[in-house]
Amino acid sequence: MPVQLQSSSGDEGDEARIEIIPLIDIMFFLLASFMLVSLSMTHLHRVPLALPEASTGIPDSKTPPFQISIDASGVTTWDRQIVTLSEITSKLLASAGPDESRVLISADAEARHKQVLGVLNAVRAAGITKVSFESKDPTR
Repeated sequence: MPVQLQSSSGDEGDEARIEIIPLIDIMFFLLASFMLVSLSMTHLHRVPLALPEASTGIPDSKTPPFQISIDASGVTTWDRQIVTLSEITSKLLASAGPDESRVLISADAEARHKQVLGVLNAVRAAGITKVSFESKDPTR
């Protein structure tokens, strides 16, 4: 004989239903968590540098698509890969057109002027004129 389940109150019209409010709360929590984690990972692809200070710098809210770093010993990196000056020019020529590209050069405070100018010349050889130099604000 099969078992028949009845509610103790005797209502025949009650059906099981799924509560949506707790599911929405969980989804918003997960969304916020993923956003915070992704924002904290944005600077993982950079070489640690001791940037020079500049009090007259203008903050730029837009992140340029190309970031080139020069460390204290003069090693030039692009996305944590060591590159030469000719590789910088060829990568920029292959990546995008000169009208829409922007480059951010991040040089260590102890980097030699010659290496910084070499990178700047390599960027200009690719036809890119929108070049920024990263510095830190002395008041921070």
